[in-house]
Amino acid sequence: MKQTQKLFNWLIAGGIALAMVTSLAAQTTKERTGKIVRLKGDARYSTGDSVWHKAKVGTVLKSGYLIQTAQKSHVDIVLGEVDAGPTRVAVGESLSYRPEVDQDVIRVYDDSVLAFDKLAAMNTGADEVTETQLDLRAGRILGTVKKMAAASRYEIKIPNGVAGVRGTIYRISAAGIVQVLNGMLVISWTGADGSPMTQEVSAGFQFDIRTGLLTRMPEFEDRDMRGDCAVLQHMGKPAAKTVVVDKTLYYVSPK
Repeated sequence: MKQTQKLFNWLIAGGIALAMVTSLAAQTTKERTGKIVRLKGDARYSTGDSVWHKAKVGTVLKSGYLIQTAQKSHVDIVLGEVDAGPTRVAVGESLSYRPEVDQDVIRVYDDSVLAFDKLAAMNTGADEVTETQLDLRAGRILGTVKKMAAASRYEIKIPNGVAGVRGTIYRISAAGIVQVLNGMLVISWTGADGSPMTQEVSAGFQFDIRTGLLTRMPEFEDRDMRGDCAVLQHMGKPAAKTVVVDKTLYYVSPK
């Protein structure tokens, strides 16, 4: 009887251990990265050691890295897996705006400094949980954020606050101006009296933490964001293949 009870206890312990191993195996943590897929003008990056390197298309950015853009320059970065190289958009090509967001892309505008504090992802077996922590130290960025798992986090720190983003198309400046084209985000900051403040910003609106005003986004800003998003949504995707059809007519003798 004692042997049977001992065997039973051993099987239970073994089952629990196996379940823990299986759970840990399913939750695979991996590093998330950013890849520069489009570059206009000049930009440089640092791995966090105060040494700067020239940025170029194909440069991979990891947690702890910084990217800085020059005047009249911008950089487009795809977070996570990139299906293909950069898509080159011809001058004058018409791009339709699509509100659906199926990848995380960031445009770093000119005269901006952005730090990637943390880029991580965990596969839980049922879903992928991502953690994105950005630090916008100067300038402004525009981002498209795909639908995330409930446990995922996407935060943007600015000098006087932090924005929490869900599936959203946003633009934010280090000065504290937040614009939302699609979805919603919450901005938190410290008020003039030192008290914590919070504001929800939904699609079509903008908020300025300096004035505390939540207003409808101006039409020209809306158009500008839509134009940039049309380009961003084509980043990191395979370019359409060009098929050339030979339409030459050949005369075949009836003989």
